[in-house]
Amino acid sequence: MPKRLGEILKERHLISDEDLNKALKLQQSATGEREKIGRLLTELGFVSEKDVLDALHEQLGVPLLASHQIPEVPLELENFSPRFMQQTRCLPLAQSDGELTLAMADPLDSVAIESIQLFTGLHVQPVLAPEGEILDAIEKFYGTGANSVGRLIESLEGEAGGDEEEKENIEHLKDMASEVPVIRLVNLLISRAVEQRASDIHIEPFEKDLKVRYRIDGILYHVETPPKALKAAIISRLKLMARLNIAERRLPQDGRIKLRVLGKEVDLRVSTLPTMYGESVVLRILDKSDSSKINLQALGFPGRELKLVEEITSRPHGIFLVTGPTGSGKTTTLYSALLRINQPDKKIITIEDPIEYQMDGVNQIQVNPQIGLTFASGLRSIVRQDPDVIMIGEIRDLETAEIAIRSSLTGHLVFSTLHTNDAPSAITRLIDMGVEDYLLASSLLGVLAQRLVRVICKGCRKPYSIEARVLHEHGFNGATSSQVTLYRGEGCEACGYTGYEGRVGIFELMLVDDAIRKMIVSKEEANRIAATARERGMITLRDDGWSKTLEGITTLDEVLRVTKEV
Repeated sequence: MPKRLGEILKERHLISDEDLNKALKLQQSATGEREKIGRLLTELGFVSEKDVLDALHEQLGVPLLASHQIPEVPLELENFSPRFMQQTRCLPLAQSDGELTLAMADPLDSVAIESIQLFTGLHVQPVLAPEGEILDAIEKFYGTGANSVGRLIESLEGEAGGDEEEKENIEHLKDMASEVPVIRLVNLLISRAVEQRASDIHIEPFEKDLKVRYRIDGILYHVETPPKALKAAIISRLKLMARLNIAERRLPQDGRIKLRVLGKEVDLRVSTLPTMYGESVVLRILDKSDSSKINLQALGFPGRELKLVEEITSRPHGIFLVTGPTGSGKTTTLYSALLRINQPDKKIITIEDPIEYQMDGVNQIQVNPQIGLTFASGLRSIVRQDPDVIMIGEIRDLETAEIAIRSSLTGHLVFSTLHTNDAPSAITRLIDMGVEDYLLASSLLGVLAQRLVRVICKGCRKPYSIEARVLHEHGFNGATSSQVTLYRGEGCEACGYTGYEGRVGIFELMLVDDAIRKMIVSKEEANRIAATARERGMITLRDDGWSKTLEGITTLDEVLRVTKEV
């Protein structure tokens, strides 16, 4: 007797007993036709559709659909309507010698198989395929508008009605947010985001619609969105999950959601903001199971800069700054440095807003201005805790800057971030804040500016030639011949046809040596400090980006996009 699907998934450590029991209870509680356990586990976010298909392949011995098996043009068959394909979740792939190869989401659907054999007079050979891919192909070929999010939306549209006063009722909101279809829709939006490597989910209400966008590799992409009528139910569901006050819709709120999605432990940082047409919700996805990102060697440092950063972050005292705009990976870099020096003989304390990564052995403090716990007030208390290393989420004002610098002068190693375009500008920014130049010159070890660029997909990377003249026009002067070979991604299934998969850092590290110290005390302008730093070996952001472009890691367009203001 073949193993049950749930047992196979448990043996593969993809689900727990608790996950399976939740799905089984939901299956038993449903009225009407019972849903397949695989679909329930997917919609609850416990496993991906691919995991379920792999398990079904083992259970049933039915072959899996290969990407090349989907035809470029639809296979036309008599008595085989798109509506029937949609209802049975099947797609004809090929016909040969009295046999019909049929992509099916459920190859055990004997009624559908017998009906198709009767209609066509052909013997059916089923092939396992993701339901979403089948419905996408039906939509592409026949324009029926069928897809998995759409199915959930259809089941919800009839339930989202009611007059405005009733919708405003808090108990009604709670009831709407607790309905099974709403729970499934929210879980599907989250699990799809995790599956597509998104870092953020944006849910934004506008006058005529409700938009959902995923930020993937730093770029926002629209995804299929539910009707605006479901706005209250979806946002209330997210606020309940984050333990926020669903009655408060006039003030911003922040919360967290801890979930197990597709077998991964995921933290969601939830932020709500009242807008003209309702609350906008942004969920930052932090994958706790992916610790590979928190590693200095994996961030993309050139060899010399990696050694220098490791040396600076191993010093006993001083201050090290990382600069760049929001979303440029500053916090990840500092956590990577902390992880490297996180040893039993060091006491490390951080003060952050918010805490993005949870790290064993590190004392982490969340800023809370409402009760008077600011960066400055928290720092005063931290110093009395006898730390060796202090990390400050961001230097925002003179008070925080002064305490940080004085802490570094009294035997502490201090890490922090700052918002400037390049490394030398950090010095002038701190002096403009009011920091004494002699204190800054005595304490500052180095400044690292960084950006994130998208990495070319390895599956579809192709070379192309470009004239050196064009590169010179954009400020890239390292070309030694009239034609230069660069690379770009053509787009494939693995990268979602974007040509990119993942991101890597480009860096500009300015060491503070005697020459730079003299310029700090003399209050020299940032451009003169930058010129001196380059003379002394500093590689600029654009130079590092150019090196990664020549190596085929990223594209020219990406480097220009993230360094255009530098």
